[in-house]
Amino acid sequence: MGFFDKLFGKKEKQSLEDGLQKTKEGFLAKLGKAIAGKTTVDEEVLDNLEEALVSADVGIETTIQIIDRIEKRVKQDKYINTGELNSILQQEIEAVLVDADDQSYKNFEIPAGKKPYVILIVGVNGVGKTTTIGKLAHNYKKAGHSVILGAADTFRAAAVDQLTIWSERVGVPIVKQKMGSDPSAVAFDTVQSAISKGSEIVIIDTAGRLHNKAHLMEELTKIKRVISKILPDAPHEVMLVLDGSTGQNALEQAKHFTAATDVNSIIITKLDGTAKGGVVLAIANQFQIPVKFIGIGEKIDDLLIFDKHEFVDSLFKLS
Repeated sequence: MGFFDKLFGKKEKQSLEDGLQKTKEGFLAKLGKAIAGKTTVDEEVLDNLEEALVSADVGIETTIQIIDRIEKRVKQDKYINTGELNSILQQEIEAVLVDADDQSYKNFEIPAGKKPYVILIVGVNGVGKTTTIGKLAHNYKKAGHSVILGAADTFRAAAVDQLTIWSERVGVPIVKQKMGSDPSAVAFDTVQSAISKGSEIVIIDTAGRLHNKAHLMEELTKIKRVISKILPDAPHEVMLVLDGSTGQNALEQAKHFTAATDVNSIIITKLDGTAKGGVVLAIANQFQIPVKFIGIGEKIDDLLIFDKHEFVDSLFKLS
């Protein structure tokens, strides 16, 4: 049994199913209504299915894509009964989710030749960035790596304080400066400290302001430029944290951040207790950026590796 197998065992599977409970309750109810009394997949079934997907916050674009693919299969196979629809729908939902090129994150491993591995965390305030950083640090440390945190959100005193609490809780060092300091200077010091100490993972928090996109872009660009001076290929990953409970608002935030910086992975938080879990599909498909982790609670272990097959399977599984 490998490390990944241990990470996504029965406990994690159950956590995922519990976290998606509200989303799947609404979705499965509407799916059942869509096919009630039907023996074949006709236009009415497809229309009802489209409504079910949109209401689960899958998004118009992604929903149309899924429906189009199902329509093609119905025409190609001539006869598809409603009993087959669940299986086909699961396959087509999985098909719109992109996979990361490098799968090492599933074991919390570091891509070859990238030490220290520098992760820049971006996202608006309130999405759970600080908590997510703490959970990431915990998992990387549990996997045997040395981790260092950088508190580059210097515009909010609470952000530095919260990250400090998480660094103490996880037992990893943190680099910080006084409030109002230059964020890029904190990022530079963090990477420099990681190199001198031989740390393997660097996780840097950034400001979550979105009111001025141009300023946000300039700030993130400066942080990346300064980091690259000391480590030419860094940051290796720009990870966007989104609040899944906000549904289409999360999609809007993704638009802003992907326009402002080179986001190459996504974490979606707060999926527990929301009926808007379908937004995971909308975000991953629309931006063609892999979702790597999902948050399903506040506890330190409530960060799950995103596996598209497990996610879709849980979405369709009756409790």
